[in-house]
Amino acid sequence: MQNRGYKFRLYATAEQETMFGQYAGVCRLVYNLGLEQRRDWWRQFKANTGIAISYPSQARELTALRAEFDWIAAVSIICQQQALRDLDKAFGNFFAGRADYPTPRKRGMNDAFRFSGRDCQWRKLNAKWAVVKLPKIGKVKFRLTGDIPGTVKNVTVTSDALGWHVVFSTEVEHTAPPNFGPAIGIDRGVVHTIALSGGTFRDMPKEQLNLLDRRARKQARKLARCKRGSNRRHAARKILAGTKAKIARIRLHWNHERTTEIAAMHSVVVLEALKTKSMTASAAGTVDEPGRKVRQKAGLNRAILNNAWHQFETLLSYKIAERGGELRKVNPAYTSQCCAECGTIDKASRESQATFRCGHCGHTAHADTNAARNILRAGHSPRRGLPLGNH
Repeated sequence: MQNRGYKFRLYATAEQETMFGQYAGVCRLVYNLGLEQRRDWWRQFKANTGIAISYPSQARELTALRAEFDWIAAVSIICQQQALRDLDKAFGNFFAGRADYPTPRKRGMNDAFRFSGRDCQWRKLNAKWAVVKLPKIGKVKFRLTGDIPGTVKNVTVTSDALGWHVVFSTEVEHTAPPNFGPAIGIDRGVVHTIALSGGTFRDMPKEQLNLLDRRARKQARKLARCKRGSNRRHAARKILAGTKAKIARIRLHWNHERTTEIAAMHSVVVLEALKTKSMTASAAGTVDEPGRKVRQKAGLNRAILNNAWHQFETLLSYKIAERGGELRKVNPAYTSQCCAECGTIDKASRESQATFRCGHCGHTAHADTNAARNILRAGHSPRRGLPLGNH
């Protein structure tokens, strides 16, 4: 069984959009109240009841809260229970060491609510339109840009700068076909987004992204000059958010296209095991121990994030799995300093960002292509590390 998500643009009435905002606000409140209870009142709760705070105990208190406040009862209890389940899962991940301590949800960043799949029914109206029935909200039209296969497990209504969307989380039974395609190594970079071991490159539309980035910076400066709380500031914030949302969509669309292309043509894809979160951490340091070359590191961090390395890896991992392929990760050490021909490791061979010239055998290649070939070779070694040669 495979879990998949399918996102579509909602075309709601003004009344329905008002209800969306109300639902998102109440679910956010329930989540934050539950977080405050677990964070600040768990000792008192256990002393009074003899049990620890959990999802069942908070679900019982939610029922009492709904009986006291009509505006909370006006929102479907299903999505409020889902918010408490999210909180319970967040604490489970924290105690298991898989995530940081849960933080409060914020307006403008967490405008979403979720229903279980069995409570929401959808049907096609024609080839381009469909309608979904949401509890207490009613039927809402959405633009059907693709089919929704499998069993719908959850239905999430979410908002971004470009409007409200519905996401169908499904479970699909899938048998991966045999894949006999060739293997390939991929090096992720900041100049070329990805370099393939075959000698070719794939680059994001950087001119378009740079144009939008300059526009976003100009809009951010305009926003900073607006008076807080004014209508002009609200409009400026909305325009800036729309530009940033468009940038994010361009990156996502590009990564979807490239990962689909690679997964369809290759049975084994080898990547470096990069810890992107650590690589893009700030170098500012502290007041007592300030960092060095902070601006240069900030520029590198921005370049890495602009190329969306982690998003590329995430999309590729599930696409190649459903096509019967395999994604392998290798130790990135020395991949940019090792000669792909003779295996000699010498940092002096990396003459520049683009040029690799081996001082031992004279092999010359683009530095990213040479690294991609090393990554491919490391992916076929028993230890998934670089087969080291002469130092």
